[in-house]
Amino acid sequence: MATFLYKLGRLSFRRRHFVALIWVALLTLAGVGAASAPSAGSASFSIPGTEAQKAFDLLDERFPGMTADGGTARVVFKAPSGEKMTDADNKAIVEKTVRELKDGSEVAAVADPYTANAVNQDGTIAYASVSYKVSGFELEESTRDALKEAAQHARDAGLTVDVGGDALQAPAESAASEIIGIAIAAVVLVITLGSLLAAGLPLLTAIIGVGIGVSTITALASTLDLGDTTSTLALMLGLAVGIDYALFIVSRYRAELAEGREREEAVGRAVGTAGSAVVFAGLTVVIALAGLSVVNVPMLTKMGLAAAGTVAISVLIALTMVPALIGYVGRRLRPAGEKSKLLGGGRAARKAAEQPDRPNMGTRWASFVVRRPVAVLLTGVIGLGAAAIPAASLELGLPDDGSQPTSTTQRRAYDLLSEGFGPGFNGPLMVVVDAKGSDDAQAAFTDVGDKIKGLNNVVTVTPAVPNKAGDTATITVVPDAKPASTTTEDLVHTIRDTGAQITADTDAKVYVTGTTAMNIDVSQKMSDALVPYLILVVGLAFLLLILVFRSILVPLKAALGFLLSVMAALGAVVAVFQWGWLSGLLGVEETGPVMSMMPIFMVGIVFGLAMDYEVFLVTRMREAHVHGERPTQAVVTGFKHGARVVTAAAIIMMAVFGGFIGASESMVKMIGFGLAIAVFFDAFIVRMTIVPAVLALLGRRAWWLPKWLDRALPNVDVEGEGLRTEAESSGKDADPDGERELVRA
Repeated sequence: MATFLYKLGRLSFRRRHFVALIWVALLTLAGVGAASAPSAGSASFSIPGTEAQKAFDLLDERFPGMTADGGTARVVFKAPSGEKMTDADNKAIVEKTVRELKDGSEVAAVADPYTANAVNQDGTIAYASVSYKVSGFELEESTRDALKEAAQHARDAGLTVDVGGDALQAPAESAASEIIGIAIAAVVLVITLGSLLAAGLPLLTAIIGVGIGVSTITALASTLDLGDTTSTLALMLGLAVGIDYALFIVSRYRAELAEGREREEAVGRAVGTAGSAVVFAGLTVVIALAGLSVVNVPMLTKMGLAAAGTVAISVLIALTMVPALIGYVGRRLRPAGEKSKLLGGGRAARKAAEQPDRPNMGTRWASFVVRRPVAVLLTGVIGLGAAAIPAASLELGLPDDGSQPTSTTQRRAYDLLSEGFGPGFNGPLMVVVDAKGSDDAQAAFTDVGDKIKGLNNVVTVTPAVPNKAGDTATITVVPDAKPASTTTEDLVHTIRDTGAQITADTDAKVYVTGTTAMNIDVSQKMSDALVPYLILVVGLAFLLLILVFRSILVPLKAALGFLLSVMAALGAVVAVFQWGWLSGLLGVEETGPVMSMMPIFMVGIVFGLAMDYEVFLVTRMREAHVHGERPTQAVVTGFKHGARVVTAAAIIMMAVFGGFIGASESMVKMIGFGLAIAVFFDAFIVRMTIVPAVLALLGRRAWWLPKWLDRALPNVDVEGEGLRTEAESSGKDADPDGERELVRA
């Protein structure tokens, strides 16, 4: 591996015009494809195998034109103090608003509050239900504008009016967070590398890689039903890993220059050693992202595969485009330790460089850890264990309008409906009765309604509404608790258990669906998939790391450390978003269940990034050990060369993810906080603290591998021992014409 990548690096350096032309052509092709492709709407959302999805499919079949998964809006009206919604003037305002709401090609139906019994008992609050022919994300902007204008006209007439439902949930747009993340990354790179030019290379290559990846996704979005949100994860991860991978290679190149090697040879060795780590680190990220397909949620599968493809592009760019750009900048890219004149370099810096080397921060920290490994290990494990304690109380769910900031009209509409009709009114359950196989369909419909009325925590049960064929009916059930509560979840399970008894008695099948039931089913599906996903991802990566490190204990330690950091991060998320700790500081206005996709996202993304740090840091240690250093000294050497760069990479990741904490959406805020704190725990406590302590305690046993397994495994030579052997045997650094072999291959 190292020899092949060494030759690839030198070839890219020598043939830089050709390499640059290929990547610019790919970027142009992807950009043209994205610009000419039809605009993507929202990808079709389905959760195969869940009862709620089966019910939606049945409704589409038995109630044609009903658009069970279409967008909805509730325009909620409240009368001025001392007045009623039934007063003539207020009633006229509402009826005029209803007529306005009916205009528009995407509107399926609008229910008048006065004919649909949608006025509360004291007459102060009413609502008009609007249903659309397409999902909320697919609505045209003109339709949303018409909805807002109708509500504003009623406000101007003197009523309090707010709009809830999913019709106002516009597709996610790129915010300033990406720009903030890039700006912070640029500052960190300049500080780490001491050169504006060296800092610019990782940024440029990362932007090119993300541009190709995201443009390709956009070009294929309509054809593959990817939707406009699929590129979000690809953008976030592609930017972060693209900067990191290029950073590792540029940093290693400057270190090789500092050892006196010529530029072409330094490029080859940088790609052969750091590039090998990039390949295997990228593979772990790709495995983690592609593994999202085991959850069997099409949207997640597409997001994972799209992000995995962007990461793969980032790896290829780091191995080829970075060496090519290094060839362009020439001697202006200085060896490690030399700063540019703009940043304080020059004659004084060279004079200081001639002084005896002082141990850097990484060397001092590693020396401290290997002297006191037990104390450091216990401190790190106990600290992460304490942070993980809240994870035992983890409750999963999906956000609704009740989790929106109080400044939004969706949240105000939610609160008005709770005030006027009870908290459960915001999450009604739809019960679908399939009586096609029953002898008496009407009796089955009545039986289901009567049994649900007798259940606890039920406020209202509407009469059954059959389809034209009379073999299927819908019943609306209003719980007495808010949609995201455990009480409502228990009610859903109780209705389903009751439906099973009815099926046995009448042969009529009973399903519970609706947004609330779908959220519950999604949460359960995510919970059920978490363990298989962990086994698949961690298992495959464990085998990959055995191949990289030629050790059993080092990959095992890496996997266990990852579990510690993820559990601690989940504990922090629960403490903030479920318990409310530090909620004011982070702008969390409403606590509640943790988003059901959060654990899967954290496991997949954080595992890939954690293995990045593991590979980059520990391969340096193994390289030193293979070259003859004692185990504890190899740990110190690994930190001497790798700690600064890994620290910079982690800070860049935290900056990119942390930028999303300021978002108004609770879900985005939670993802940003969870990923940022997970990177902090894993990079600084697990990889920089627990890992060196464990390796110091294990000594030579850390690199133990059974002889039979050692013989069976191919030698991928991540540490570049083959380059050293070749140089020693030939009496020079390496074959200067080695790239010709690569061309012939």
